[in-house]
Amino acid sequence: MPRRCSPPTILAAFLLVLVTSGSAWAHGKSVSYSSWEIEGPQATVSVRLKLLELSRIGPEALPPGSVSVAPAAGSPDLPARVFPTELQLVADGAPCLPDGRAARRPDREGWVRYSWRVVCPSKAAALSIRSRLLLAVAPSHMHFARVRFAGQSESFREQVLTEAAPEFVLRSPGDAPAGDENAVASRVADYVVLGVEHILTGWDHLAFVFGLLLLASRLGEVARLVTGFTLAHSLTLALAVMEVVQPQAAAVEAVIAFSVALVAIEKGWLLAGRPRGVPALVVAGLAGLAIATASGAMSLPLLTLGGLAIFTTCYFALLTRSSSQWLRICLTFAFGLVHGFGFAGILVEMTLPADRLAPALLGFNLGVELGQIGVVLLLWPLLWVGRRFASKKTLAWAAEISAATLCGLGLFWFAERALAG
Repeated sequence: MPRRCSPPTILAAFLLVLVTSGSAWAHGKSVSYSSWEIEGPQATVSVRLKLLELSRIGPEALPPGSVSVAPAAGSPDLPARVFPTELQLVADGAPCLPDGRAARRPDREGWVRYSWRVVCPSKAAALSIRSRLLLAVAPSHMHFARVRFAGQSESFREQVLTEAAPEFVLRSPGDAPAGDENAVASRVADYVVLGVEHILTGWDHLAFVFGLLLLASRLGEVARLVTGFTLAHSLTLALAVMEVVQPQAAAVEAVIAFSVALVAIEKGWLLAGRPRGVPALVVAGLAGLAIATASGAMSLPLLTLGGLAIFTTCYFALLTRSSSQWLRICLTFAFGLVHGFGFAGILVEMTLPADRLAPALLGFNLGVELGQIGVVLLLWPLLWVGRRFASKKTLAWAAEISAATLCGLGLFWFAERALAG
């Protein structure tokens, strides 16, 4: 392992990772999207989701010719029958009736889109969207609904629907009339809630934060690490949503998983007395993946794997010569840049109008931070109590088990995403 790696070298290595991580935007979540155009008692809905999500229903749900086991042309269109029953506009407690069958519409490669119309009672006082879409086969599925009332220019409202919260209330009895834009325009608070829900279901992001807590020894260090992570992912979240940078999603997801494994490996390396063989083993593993990629077994960019190998080598080489907290803060900032691309997927797929980006970014990022801080405030006192009152033997055992478990999770996610990419 090289003994001298300058900060410019390690920065250049990580830039390779960022540039070639260049969209599994939802970092492993099951997600779908819908847009609603409501005009009087009628509404038009358009649903989009990836073919991979549609395959959860079964091969018979896939469009003819999309895969070898898909139904032949002329077979009944299963999503056209299922979607209108699982995604409904509800007026005064009763589902609005579909006006004809749902029809598949053209979309970009790897995605499917269906649209249909529904008719509601003309004087409904309450109006909401109710989703059970894919929940029978994917209980953690998240559906993002976007609504616009006709005649209200570009006034939109968005909300995430889950198994725990399957209903999006658009209007309740006594609310402002539909012509009042304030009744349907999304507030910053809506995006705050979306951000909180997103981080609390992003297990890879939470695992990375937990790894940082394992490495930190004092509350001040925790604050600096979390601040570095926050600044970094806020930057790339904004860049991705504004389409300044469009990274390759499969590589982003794999690097996020690698970040989880690496912080756990560092913890285990410190507990073991900093053996020289650990960094060499990590680099050797990345080299093996590069060989697998070159042979066609995986599809991660070779430059991404090369950048991770150089980054890992230089990071551990610097750790052997310095115990400065700033080195770990730099690591956190670097991986925070990649995590920001992972956070961005939801807002990217919503394709918000330009005048909606500012409140969406502000609210969503604030929600992510609130969720993240909540996790830190929950876990750090538990870790502090353990370090304060447990015996040294118990602490060492707990630290080793935690690091090994976290490392196993990170490596599993990394291998899964590298193979799926």
